[in-house]
Amino acid sequence: MIIREFLYVDPHKVSSLLAQLNDGIDMEHRRTSRSERRTDTGFKGVLGHYQGSGEEQYVTKTLGDLVFPSLEEALESEGMIRDLSDELSDEQYWTPDRLQTLNPLGSIVRITARGCLFDARYIASVFSGFATTTKGVLGLTGTQVSSQVASSKPKQQPAKKASQQQPQRSSAQLEDQIDDFEMGDVNGDLLRSFIRVSRGIFTPGLHLNLMPTPDNSYVVGARLQEGRQYLDGDIEVLFSRYGIGEQEWTLVGSIGVYGAQNQSTQLEPFVDGATVSRGKFLRYINNSIGNMNATGFMDLPQSPGFSVVPFAVYRTIPRGKGQSVELPHPVAP
Repeated sequence: MIIREFLYVDPHKVSSLLAQLNDGIDMEHRRTSRSERRTDTGFKGVLGHYQGSGEEQYVTKTLGDLVFPSLEEALESEGMIRDLSDELSDEQYWTPDRLQTLNPLGSIVRITARGCLFDARYIASVFSGFATTTKGVLGLTGTQVSSQVASSKPKQQPAKKASQQQPQRSSAQLEDQIDDFEMGDVNGDLLRSFIRVSRGIFTPGLHLNLMPTPDNSYVVGARLQEGRQYLDGDIEVLFSRYGIGEQEWTLVGSIGVYGAQNQSTQLEPFVDGATVSRGKFLRYINNSIGNMNATGFMDLPQSPGFSVVPFAVYRTIPRGKGQSVELPHPVAP
């Protein structure tokens, strides 16, 4: 029996699939029983006795963690899920002709491999704490903080009127959390650059990156959507529990998209007089994005890697090794 510690479950997808496979889901159990005893005064003062026995219980049992294992079992019985853990550890399996042919888009897969969690917001928080602490230590030791780094930071523009203000994405302000400082080769500009790269490659949010091969050359990515089951904790709390290092995770979901290979960006005329060919325009833009993504600069799978639409992420709880216990010898009478 496998005991799972869930990091993430998408209850909507899991319930939808399980309902389609099992023609519905039972979410509660009820059982009623009753016991009763009564004494009545009968005709002309004769007492009447009545006694009934039974039980009355009301039990509501939410299936909760049983829903996903039930889905996993149902998918296996229908032959609709494929465990790729062993195959993906072999670099020869990652050739596009083999990987994509055997596992078309939408295929439901289960992958157990080494992986790590990543969130640009957490990186910004850690670097911000480091910069603040370093600046404080420099101040306590009487070391003057370099003003050269501070001068490189753009001056703030006057605030616009409320009617002119544009909505700002919080992710665009992550690097602004870093105080200016300089200590050896490390300074505020360096840390801000790391954060810019982090939020460019991984859009702020929690990402799981599995690296099945020994050299970490190939990555299976999954974006874990906030507000889903088991993922309601604060981001700092989550990383304090699971850390940033590699550990073994199991990811179950459907293949979302494969990393795009280099495409031809030869410009096809998509404008004819006052008419725009939407198909030709989309093809050119998509091919251009695919070529940009081949550099690894974008939050898209990098070929030959792929993304998985996650149903659940968990790690198995290991069983403790049994220890032999020496029983006492019986005492002779």
